[in-house]
Amino acid sequence: MRRFHALALTLSLLSAAAIVAGPVSASASAPSRSGNTTITLMSHDSFAASKKVMRAFTKKTGVTVKVLPSGDAGAAVNQAILTKSNPLGDVFFGIDNTLLSRGLDAGIFEPYTSPELANISKDIQLDPRHRVTPIDTGDVCVNFDRKYFTDKKLTVPQTLDDLAKPEYKGLLVVENPATSSPGLAFLLATVSKFGPDGWRAYWEKLRDNGVKVVDGWEQAYNTEFSGSAGKGDYPLVVSYATSPPAEVVNADPQPDEPPTGALLDTCFRQIEFAGILKGTTHEKAAKQFIDFMLSEQFQEDMPLQMYVFPARDGTKLPSVFVKYAKVAPRPFALPPEEIAKNRDQWIDQWTSTVLG
Repeated sequence: MRRFHALALTLSLLSAAAIVAGPVSASASAPSRSGNTTITLMSHDSFAASKKVMRAFTKKTGVTVKVLPSGDAGAAVNQAILTKSNPLGDVFFGIDNTLLSRGLDAGIFEPYTSPELANISKDIQLDPRHRVTPIDTGDVCVNFDRKYFTDKKLTVPQTLDDLAKPEYKGLLVVENPATSSPGLAFLLATVSKFGPDGWRAYWEKLRDNGVKVVDGWEQAYNTEFSGSAGKGDYPLVVSYATSPPAEVVNADPQPDEPPTGALLDTCFRQIEFAGILKGTTHEKAAKQFIDFMLSEQFQEDMPLQMYVFPARDGTKLPSVFVKYAKVAPRPFALPPEEIAKNRDQWIDQWTSTVLG
């Protein structure tokens, strides 16, 4: 969710790598030279959590978390698979329902059933073996720059079909589904909408209409999109339904209305998971961190850190998030088994259709 997430929009990334330190628990895994247990959280670049919350985890468990940003979610998952014989981390966060089978089939995760799963809806617990744990949800949607459309006196598109119309030629930037989870989510939205026999024809229309493709969300949103800090040339971008509230929260002064909006008829529902990487030498500490990610404290921190919706039922949301974050009423979806069976083929077909 996200986020993208996600999740998703990270204007408050954790600085560098190490987050917090604290006294080691006698029952924790092998200590480091300093006497503390340190685990590495491998993640996409958009992971964020407040220092206060992470310090609370260290104070409670004696475990320090070091974050290893590893690119967009697609690239991070690929890296985790390529290094599975010598894993780069102890816990992985950011694999989502579009990429899930890739990680599960590669056998990179150690099963773990957190007691906190009692507070998580069964609908988003997609792996019955609990090799991964759902952490957040979010809707991947096309976002638009309000000022651009107002200044140009151009009607804002509403649907996927609208994006292929001549009046929106050269206005849309998307992420490559081979390297980006929101890019893959958007591809799956088009498969859901137009069917296995019609989605390629739709992408041919987008290609002929001047769609721009970049590798990841950071480049698409923060560089190419005209409505973000990047001040690019594209007023339409694949991002998240929760990106607009981030534009409010991080603005000074805060506007009454987000400068961007989400097209809620273009969305695909994304679920992000965390899992313990097989081969960790800090299994107990890794389990503690999975539990902590599902705790009320961590879940309440997420909305204004990663701009995603918490997975934990009943989590209190910040008022600004409630006011500005929109949820797609009818997001596009595909069964996980259908994604697993066809994802790689669809990506190859997309590549030959759009980039070939």
